[in-house]
Amino acid sequence: MMLGLRGIPNVQGGVEKHVEMLSSKLLGYGWDVEVVGRRRYLQDREIYAWNGVEVIPLWSPRRMALEALVHTFLGVCLAAWRRPDVLHIHAIGPALMTPFARLLGLKVVVTHHGYDYDRQKWGAFAKRALRLGEYFGMRFSNGRVAISKDIVQTMRVRHHVSMTLVPNGVAISPPSGTSGVLAEFGLTQRGYILLAARLVPEKRQIDLIRAFAKGGLSGFRLVLAGGAEFETPYVKEVRVLAAEVPGVVLTGFQSGDRLAELFANAALFVLPSSHEGMPIALLEAMAYGLPVLASDIVANQELDLAADEYYPLGDIGALAAGIAGKLAAPLNDEEVRERAAHAEATYSWTNVAQKTAAVYSALLAK
Repeated sequence: MMLGLRGIPNVQGGVEKHVEMLSSKLLGYGWDVEVVGRRRYLQDREIYAWNGVEVIPLWSPRRMALEALVHTFLGVCLAAWRRPDVLHIHAIGPALMTPFARLLGLKVVVTHHGYDYDRQKWGAFAKRALRLGEYFGMRFSNGRVAISKDIVQTMRVRHHVSMTLVPNGVAISPPSGTSGVLAEFGLTQRGYILLAARLVPEKRQIDLIRAFAKGGLSGFRLVLAGGAEFETPYVKEVRVLAAEVPGVVLTGFQSGDRLAELFANAALFVLPSSHEGMPIALLEAMAYGLPVLASDIVANQELDLAADEYYPLGDIGALAAGIAGKLAAPLNDEEVRERAAHAEATYSWTNVAQKTAAVYSALLAK
């Protein structure tokens, strides 16, 4: 049973994408998978099957600070009744419930997806709770997974526990070209810069809008594909600034063929974020063969991009210059193909599922 996410399929978020891909791949290794999601994000209010995975909608409060915690508590109670062989909790916030799950006799695996207490949206109390969740998840779980080398090393030093490295994967489907998303937003092939991310402070959409405005890039548009669960002051600021800068397009959350079409036809993908676990959207851009530009945070640097594909976090001038440089020197067809092939070979969801299944098997063998 998977717990600690909004839900699947086609629900916005890195953890959600991770579980969506992982759960369906685990079926091929002989595991039955249940995913417990938050009812308001799901396509149905009753239990339903998706690609062989059972999706269970559970109620959660519509409050940012309580949604994940209350939902995870209810999910652990459900797990105590359904008795899965393994309860897999994703992210350190939901991991607060790890001791409770262990008290109920459940075998728990926790995946550490990133230092969520570093997210700008959280206040002091929430950050302390997230640090406690990390502590509980690392100290009380039966098995521990991390999606990056940095997290593995940090948890070993900080909590003196063993960790299994299971990086995120990437899998793309060629767009059909019939979604109509380009025409809907007045976009042309290779005529726009793309960022696909939720509208939250750590994704730094405001940095990107300001750099786009500073660059004076005639003939190009800036597409911000992503939505927001809550109308926060940051979201309002993004909307106001986007309306003031000509050429900025807010598409809202996109998925499936519409998102694939946006990726496939972009001139450049930019990820200016200040916080990531292991950025799936950046991996997807690489798998489409796109040129990319990313902030120089540790999580992005683990992808070993070329030096000119990074810029100093928060440096608007460097970001604007980097964007202009990338647009002035587009990749040729051979470079696009090589880039895409490397990304798909290096970051495979099949490998993710294989390594995760091995963690489960080792746990049950004890």
